[in-house]
Amino acid sequence: MIESRGEKIFYAFNYIFLGLFAFLTLYPFLYVLSASMSSPKAVVSGEVFIYPKEVTLAAYQAVFAESGLWMGYANTLYYTVAGTLVSMILTICGAYALSKKRLKGRTFFNLLVSFTLIFGPGMIPMYLNFRDLHLLDNRMGIIIGFAVSTFNFIILRTFFQAIPEEIEEAARIDGAGDVRVLFRIVLPLSKASLATISLFYAVSRWNGYFWAMVLLRDKDKYPLQVLLNQLVVQMKPSESMLSDFSYTTGETIIYATIIVAIVPIILVYPFIQRHFVKGVMIGSLKG
Repeated sequence: MIESRGEKIFYAFNYIFLGLFAFLTLYPFLYVLSASMSSPKAVVSGEVFIYPKEVTLAAYQAVFAESGLWMGYANTLYYTVAGTLVSMILTICGAYALSKKRLKGRTFFNLLVSFTLIFGPGMIPMYLNFRDLHLLDNRMGIIIGFAVSTFNFIILRTFFQAIPEEIEEAARIDGAGDVRVLFRIVLPLSKASLATISLFYAVSRWNGYFWAMVLLRDKDKYPLQVLLNQLVVQMKPSESMLSDFSYTTGETIIYATIIVAIVPIILVYPFIQRHFVKGVMIGSLKG
């Protein structure tokens, strides 16, 4: 097929625009990576742009020597894995139930769920609720207190509604109940959406720091993101980081900690990326 002059100009413009957009998107990550591997002098003087200058791994040595990092990593993995599992169980059960027209009061419950998407309770009422439930400084407060996202719930409910009812009716004729229909038919047909919702929950759990910082008092329960917040926002590297590696600066340690914190999500994402767009698009076909 011969392309016209206008089409060639259009495609060239698209390639240039998308290339610039990709560069602007990736540049912050490339800069942080380069700065974390550069000497403190090069970073402070503004010599680092894309490639590292005077390559050194001293910042990473300081980060990995920090005992609080490994504790934070373990806590974050626990909150992410356990929290995502609890979130998926509750979301699947609720979305499946509310996707069925035969459920009595279905409209009321759907409106009740949608109401929380528009109006939030506020930070102080939520904190008081956690306090009254004795979930302050408790790991279960982080896992259960934020178990269900209304947005994810609606996406999964919409996908379940799109599954033809004839398939479930055929299974019921063979004697299958709701539980068997859910695990043998609905969930196998929903792998793309389940992978997408799981990714949403996992990323949210992994990046969550605010409520962990508010609810938790014991530093041994802090997730990695709370430590990252102390470094980036409060600019307070631990004393051991700076004393053991006096030739590094707090800024390079911050960049190294950021890289260490985001690498696991970056490594996991390619394995489920093919399900990501498909899951969201399928779940948005029917309102």
